[in-house]
Amino acid sequence: MRNRIVHAVAGTIIIVSLLLAIYININWLWLTGFVGINLFQSSFTNWCLMSDILRKMGVEGSENARGCDVS
Repeated sequence: MRNRIVHAVAGTIIIVSLLLAIYININWLWLTGFVGINLFQSSFTNWCLMSDILRKMGVEGSENARGCDVS
């Protein structure tokens, strides 16, 4: 369950930051890059900040999994 939420949050942040970059200021693309870098580093380190945040908020999912692709 948590992996769907992580992907939904990441996708939403990317879409919103792209829209903000188009309509407000190009510097919002830094947020898009930040999300991409975090997803990329999680593929190597098996640690995902968003997954940790969701776990601390009490979102259900595997409690011992740490990566962004938790089941």
